[in-house]
Amino acid sequence: MDVVRHCPALLVSAPASGQGKTSVTAALARWHRNQGRRVRVFKTGPDFLDPLLLARANGGEPVYQLDLWMTGEADVRARLYEAAGDSDLILVEGVMGLFDGDPSSADLAMQLGLPVMAVIDGSAMAQTFGALALGLARYRQGLSMFGVAANRIGSARHAGMLRDSLPTELAWLGALPRDAALALPERHLGLVVADELGGIDARLDALAEAWAQHASTELPPPSMFQPATRLKAVTDLHGVRIAIARDAAFCFLYPANLDLLREAGAELRFFSPLAGDALPGCDAVWLPGGYPELHLPVLAQRDDLRAALRAHRDAGKPLLAECGGLLYALDTLAGRDGAPFAMAGLLPGTAVMQSRFVALGMQEVELPEGTLRGHTFHYGCAEIAATPLTLARNPNGGPSAEAVYRDRRMTASFVHLYFPSNPDAALALLRP
Repeated sequence: MDVVRHCPALLVSAPASGQGKTSVTAALARWHRNQGRRVRVFKTGPDFLDPLLLARANGGEPVYQLDLWMTGEADVRARLYEAAGDSDLILVEGVMGLFDGDPSSADLAMQLGLPVMAVIDGSAMAQTFGALALGLARYRQGLSMFGVAANRIGSARHAGMLRDSLPTELAWLGALPRDAALALPERHLGLVVADELGGIDARLDALAEAWAQHASTELPPPSMFQPATRLKAVTDLHGVRIAIARDAAFCFLYPANLDLLREAGAELRFFSPLAGDALPGCDAVWLPGGYPELHLPVLAQRDDLRAALRAHRDAGKPLLAECGGLLYALDTLAGRDGAPFAMAGLLPGTAVMQSRFVALGMQEVELPEGTLRGHTFHYGCAEIAATPLTLARNPNGGPSAEAVYRDRRMTASFVHLYFPSNPDAALALLRP
């Protein structure tokens, strides 16, 4: 019989993006892990880059998404319940500002009963720090605020001013100093991929030590997690070989998507287009998102892979191309300088990278296989000479409504699909 589980848990949020949520979450995960504790880390919303960094901070433990709309409440509750069974601490990094979005990080915290740590960039602030913290704590009745931490602090005196500005009802959890050695580099779409950063482990250790020196390492109170189960697939993929591109150009892979494929019995065969790997023998291909625009000369030289992917498509075998995978599937892709490079030529069209994002938002896609949820976030502007199979829908009424293209068993779109939102529909896309 399933029983209620209790585990210390904390949702790390902020008044806005760029305040230091990821740095603080990484520091906490690394420090507690270094003390021998089992830490489970989650990320609110459809982010790929923060989870890669947080996984590295936590010894390679996969970081799963929690989102009341995209992943669904049942999925959220089940993953937290599973984590509470074998963890000493659960950390959930929020998305954007605490109350931003629908649903927001605050919605998640309140619905799941998670206490909140507010991280505020205090670099250009003094007593107003207290007013901002108090506003975050009181804006929504029923929100549980565990405490407040400051980031990018100039001195011990500065930290003291911020601490003294807090009302007595809010706990001061400390401050991280302003130090270039603690900063996490960024590029378009977010943080630089963790594996691309030289000395990343030393930087994460420095973050953890800085947190232990300047801030609280006290565990939050235990939260209660009720028994819950995730949607299960009935589709059987035993014996199905799925080739998945995975390297610096194709690195946006939800761990939950890979888990679902494995649970269905599929054999996953990873290959690196950048390393010159041939397309493995397979029944289906998945080209996930990533940064193909940063590796155009190398990808353009892969005539062998181009021919293999075309033969795969022409044979009527399943192929899923998502976002960066869609860009690679086009005839040409150009960087911001406008110079085009030949891509795979699976879908007639061209794309050029822009200096600002072209589309951003949650997406729901009604396909013949079923309805799937996911998101879009890209800087590529594409002109595709094909009629879409369907258009995605933005649940918040935003302007982003991505086209989905289909040629035989190839499905291509800018949408990053979250497979567990409809397991059988997702598996049908890759089932021979």
